[in-house]
Amino acid sequence: MSISQSLLPEFDHEMATTRKVLERVPDARANWKPHDKSFSMGALSQHIGTLVGWTTMTMTTTEFDMAPPGQEPMKTPPFTSTADLLALFDKNVADARAVLAGASDADFVVGWTLKMAGQDLFTIPRIGCVRTWVMNHVIHHRAQLSVYLRLNDIPVPSMYGPSADEQG
Repeated sequence: MSISQSLLPEFDHEMATTRKVLERVPDARANWKPHDKSFSMGALSQHIGTLVGWTTMTMTTTEFDMAPPGQEPMKTPPFTSTADLLALFDKNVADARAVLAGASDADFVVGWTLKMAGQDLFTIPRIGCVRTWVMNHVIHHRAQLSVYLRLNDIPVPSMYGPSADEQG
């Protein structure tokens, strides 16, 4: 079994689950945050929707500089609405799935470098970036977002089994 064939079922499950959580984000609570040091609900949601796009970038390039010398640093676009967020997420998921499905095992082991202001932060195989800096990162922030939902009395969808709000 290829890396792509083994990764896609997990990717599909995690992205479907993530979408269920993102669907619950109410436009009216976009500025809510549990602590001054925390993301707002809208910013956290937008970060999740944008992160999936790193898959395509990772699999089609060999490096990315988050703050290229002499240029503006990378910024997550601001949250405008849940509808816009879901459209961005769906596009990023479709693009990511297509690039993953078309990748060979050799494509996954190519080194990929994250930079900041021209300096290398790390270099890892593309599969490590997709797993850690995309999928695991999305899952981590999805869990944070589910707590935001709970703190706002918004029903939390089931993820890996029933939630207190969804028993089926």
